[in-house]
Formats: sequence, C-alpha cells, structure tokens
Amino acid sequence: MAEPEQRRYDPREPWSDVLPVAGGSAASASSGDLPARAPTGDLLHGEIAGGHRLALNRMGSFDWDLDASTFLLDEGGLDVMDLRADEYDGDPFSLGVRVPHEEAMHLDAAVTEALREGRDEYGAYFLLTCRDGSRRWTHAQGRVLRDAAGYPRRVIGILRDATAELGHSPLSRSAEETRRRRTMLAQRTTTALGQALTTRDIGKVLTDPENLRGLGVEGLALGVVDGDRLRFIALTGGPFDGERTDGERTDDEFVRLGTDLPLGHAVLSRRPRFVESAEEFRRQYPQVARFLEPHVVGSAAFLPLVAQAQRIGALGLYYEEPQTFTAEDRDLYVALAGVVAQSVQRARLFDEERDLATGLQGTMLPRRIPELSGGDVVVRYRAATTGRDVGGDWYDVIPLPQGRLGAVVGDVQGHDVHAAAVMGQLRIALRAYAAEGHPPATVLARASRFLADLDTERFATCTYVQVDLATGLAQVVCAGHLGPVIRDAGHRAYWPNVRGGLPLGLATLFNEHDFPETRLHLAPGSGLLLCTDGLVERPGRNIQEGMDALADAVSRGPRDPDELADHVSELLWEGAGVEDDMALLLLRRSATVAAPALPRLRRHIHQADPEGLAEARAMVRHGLEAWRTGDLAHEIELIADELVTNALVHTDGGALLDLELLPGSPRRVRVEAQDRSSEWPRRRTPGLSATSGRGLLMVEKLADSWGVEPRGSGKAVWCEFRVPAGGPPDDRGDRGDIRSEVRTPGHSLGK
Repeated sequence: MAEPEQRRYDPREPWSDVLPVAGGSAASASSGDLPARAPTGDLLHGEIAGGHRLALNRMGSFDWDLDASTFLLDEGGLDVMDLRADEYDGDPFSLGVRVPHEEAMHLDAAVTEALREGRDEYGAYFLLTCRDGSRRWTHAQGRVLRDAAGYPRRVIGILRDATAELGHSPLSRSAEETRRRRTMLAQRTTTALGQALTTRDIGKVLTDPENLRGLGVEGLALGVVDGDRLRFIALTGGPFDGERTDGERTDDEFVRLGTDLPLGHAVLSRRPRFVESAEEFRRQYPQVARFLEPHVVGSAAFLPLVAQAQRIGALGLYYEEPQTFTAEDRDLYVALAGVVAQSVQRARLFDEERDLATGLQGTMLPRRIPELSGGDVVVRYRAATTGRDVGGDWYDVIPLPQGRLGAVVGDVQGHDVHAAAVMGQLRIALRAYAAEGHPPATVLARASRFLADLDTERFATCTYVQVDLATGLAQVVCAGHLGPVIRDAGHRAYWPNVRGGLPLGLATLFNEHDFPETRLHLAPGSGLLLCTDGLVERPGRNIQEGMDALADAVSRGPRDPDELADHVSELLWEGAGVEDDMALLLLRRSATVAAPALPRLRRHIHQADPEGLAEARAMVRHGLEAWRTGDLAHEIELIADELVTNALVHTDGGALLDLELLPGSPRRVRVEAQDRSSEWPRRRTPGLSATSGRGLLMVEKLADSWGVEPRGSGKAVWCEFRVPAGGPPDDRGDRGDIRSEVRTPGHSLGK
C-alpha cells in the first residue's frame, strides 16, 4: 500500500496534479459523531433529527478536514453515494469507487477555483456510478471555513441526489438531446470514415459543416505525426478560418511536437486533455493562446490518435463557450478519436501504396513533349480520384522522319500495378515501331504481336495518328478505341467516321491484324483531340452521351490549346469526380503554315521481311500524295516497287529505298534503290512467255532519266520523273476542313 503522505490530497494546492482515483481499501470506520439511523416506525410521530430529515430528502452531509485529509460522511451522505459504512474509510481517494476520474477532476476544479478566488461557497453537479452500474446526477455544495489568517482549514457541505431535479428540467432534457445527437453524429461520422480511403478524404469528412454543427465545434485541427513534427491535414472553422496573421495559409503546415502545444502534448502523453475555460486554456498553453487571438477559445478537447500502440497524430476540437465535458462526452470523444486513428493509419498506408503505384506509372509516361514546327500539342493526364490501384492509360508524342509526328493514346485493361507495367512496355514498343517509319496499320499490328508475346492476359486499346503538319495529312488507325474529335478553324467539333480493328493482343489471338486506315486532312487552324474512355464514360450513362458532351465542350472551349485542354479535363473529369484514369492529347495545326520543306523519304527493306515491300509501297504512295504529284504517282510507285523487287530477288541482301523531291522548275521526283551487289543490271529481250526481264524496259519507258551508280558497298539504280506544274488541291472537303478516306493495308498497287 502507498504511504499516507503519497496519497494525501489537498485542494489548497492548485498546482498539484494529484487527483482522486478509483480504488482504495475498504474500512469499517465512520464518524462516531454522526447520528444513527432511526427505525422507520419512529419517523411517523415525534421529532425527527436533522440528519434524518436530510436522509428522507435523499440528502446527506460531509465534513472535509483539509489539514487531516479526511472526508467524513453521515448516513445520509453514505446513502447518496450508494456506500455502506463498512465500505468507506473516510479517505477522499476511497470515493473513487463511485466517482469516475473525469467527474473527480470536475469537482476538484470547482473547489480549487473557489479557494483560489477567495470564495467561501461552491457548488457542482457530477455523475455518480452506483453499485449496479447505473449513473445518476448528484449535487455537492460546500462551505469553506477559514482561520483568523484567512487560510482554508475545513469544508462543511451537503450532498444530494439531483436525479429528479435534472431529470425533469429543460436543461437536462437539452443535455440529453445534445448527447443523443452527438452520439448519432459520431455513428454517422464513423460510417463515413470507414469509406474514406485517403487522408484527404478523412479531412473532408471531419470538416464537413454538418458534422461540425452537430458536435457544436467552432474549430477543428487534425494533425498526423511526421517524424518529430505534426503535419496538419485538416484545419477549419473558428480560429483556423481565412489567413494567418503572417499571411500564410495554415493548410498542410508542420509544427513541432512538444508538451507546450496542446496537440503535441496529447500525442506525447497519449492521454486526452479537456480544457473547460478560456482561463485554463491560457494558463496551460500561453503560446497557443497568443497565436489564436483575437479568436476566443472557451473550451477545447485534445485527443491523441493511437492505433496498434503507435502514435498516429492528434485531433483538436475548439469551442467558443466554456463547457463542462461530462463523462459521456469524454467517452464519446475518446471513442471518436479511436475511429479516426484507425482511419488515418489505414489512409496513410493507402497513400503510400498509391504514391508507389502512381510513381511507377509516372516513370513510364513521357517526361517531355517534343517541340513542333507548324503546330502545337498539349497533353493532360489525371489519375483516378478513388481506389488504391492505377490504370494503364497512356499517351505519347513521337517525332518521325521528314517532320512528321506520331500521336497515340491508349489504355491497358485493368486498374492495378500490373496494368501500369504492361502499359510501360507496350508504350516503348509502339514508340519504337513508329520511329522506324512503319505505316500506322503496321505499327498497331506489330504492337499487338508484342503484347501477345508478353504472355499476359491483358489486352489494350489505342488510337495512333501520323500527322504531317506541313501538308495537314493525318493517318488514323484505331484498335478498339475511341477515334479523334476534330475541331475545325471555326471551332466546330465533331467525331469523324473512323473504322477500327480489334484491341491489341486480341487481334493477334484471333489472327485479325487488319487495322483499316482513315485519312483525314487538317486545314490550317484546325486540330484533333485524342482521349481515353475516362473522359466520356460514366456509370449508368450511354457512352454516346459522353461523346456528345465532349464534342460540345471542345466546340465551346477557348482557342488556346493549353486552356482548351484544362477546360475539357476540368469540366468532364475533375468536375464530375470520375473514378477512372484519363489521358488527353490535343494537337492543333498552325493557322499560318510555312511553305513545306522539300522532303526525302528513306526505308530499308530486309530480304526476310515479308511485309517490308508493302510498307515501302505505302511510304511511296503517301509521300507522293503529300507532294501533289497527281496521276504521275501511279507510275513512280510502280517503278519504285520494280527497283526494290529486283534488288531483293537478284542479290543476297536487302534494299535501301530513297524517295526525294528535288528543287527547281520543273519539280522532279528521284527514286533510288541501293543494294550490296556489285553486279550491274543487264537489259534483256524477254519472249512473250517470259515471266521476268521487263524491269529495265519499264524504267526506260516511264522515267524521264535513269542510271546506275557505284557505291562503296554495292550500287544504286536511280530514275527521275518530272512533275507537271499545277496548284495544290483544295483543302476543303465534304465537311469543310476535313476529308476522310478509309484504306485497308495490303490492297493492290493500282488505284
């Protein structure tokens, strides 16, 4: 048992932190001077003693000797406290079996304040815990007796059962209603916190105005432990509204952990602290009180957040008016703090995992967008607003030979780290195929085979566009993805008719590598927008509605590409709180286009590549169309095919095909095929039934000039064609600024 002097309690020492606690040894001693209980029959007639009169009214008296530290109760007082004589030994600490710790603190504050202010009387209501576990209201009223020097020596007072008084009073009913409302609010808040995934979500739940009103809170602060500091993730109301006196926002601010700061004190001590008056607040935390001025903090609750024995943070609740925190209030706040602690711990783990996933995804997206000549391109990427996992949305802008540009937007199936990893590999592979100069359809076909070879069950959708900003030619291929939105120079936006193929991966699975090509022409000042489905799809809504909304947003948006991209993403994604990732790419051709440079096309055709010759034909065809060669393009394409085929058939290696538009007047197109053989071609005279030998005859017939030149590792066969003079074709098509034509790869050379 502790020594008597260690258990001594003296309210005359307000600086003492010693408070009555539950427990204490039982004893049979009671004041021998207290009147004995009279038999019931004797109470009906005759004089009733004073002590009996008090007992009949559920009242009793106490005698508190401050010097001896004894607290004596008469029989009425024992009844009020629901104690038997053999259960109480006259030690104030022994009352802890009936007076909860929080209520004892409240009584102590009332006595200490009366002694400090020199008053001779005090009174306080408190909740008593009966032996059957029920709780009832009790009132204590005392008279302080002082010596000649004014020093308090003794307190004589009355205890009475206040259940009937408060049970039928408006104050009690209001307090009960407040407790009931706060309990319901705590339950609702607990439910909302259970759905919060991030620390930002938790901050939104706690700072919800309805929750603040329900708790009667004027200010709220939520901080999480970050090393030796507290990082605030929620600050609102009361002293936290608006700007700080130093002009800096309090949001996401760091403060050090320390016992001189209330939240830091709660974290370090792991004990809740309740401040019931402005004077007490200023006395305990003078630094914070000066910081909060001119706002008045009449009372506050500082709750530590502890989860799995780890200090998570602290929650501070501020009130303008002084108030008494009852045992029910304190239990409610402590329970709420426990729920918040669990939610914050879960949210921090979620944030760490999400940061890791988004970081992985971010490293797989392009770090920068190349600068363009003759146009502008902007991109936007937004990660999902909810959910732990990230998606496989991606974008890319690929510089191509002769000033052309490749633009791609795609989405790998799934929303997890695996989808992000597959996305990164697929993006790099598709970029490599495009940079090699393959036609768009070939790029997607090879990307589909690559995805299938990854041995993953994921498929991917994408749209790939090759654009020549000098001429406005745009070649579009789609693999199960949305086509582009076109906005003309007059800001009219619409979805052109674009055919598509199967998603990447599935196309290889079903051996359907047919990706039809749609050819569009972008007039000066017009542009196109590519996006993933996160911008147009909504649960329970037809996708056509989302596509119409996107076209409307593009047509009504600002002219500047950056501002337009922000306008679309904020209106259709951020404003709607979409739970899916979104990638957006906006390409615009300059309104004033400089004269195109005279280009040169080059492609190496491997002898073992069955698709190489078809790709070379496509390169020649598209180049000649861009150079406006008219009907001459048929003959040039035929001769280029003949030169390359001759090199592949009659030599042991591949061929290097060059197509160049030469300056001067008239313009000339030069076709050159190089190989590694030193043997020069020979002119022959084939018979009617011969299947070869007519190649050079065709060259002589169709070309204006031709020849053979030795090269260091072989030879080059060349020919030139004069291009007839003629103006460029009209930029206007069936829809004003766009002409579209769908082509399927692998068709014949003839048109």
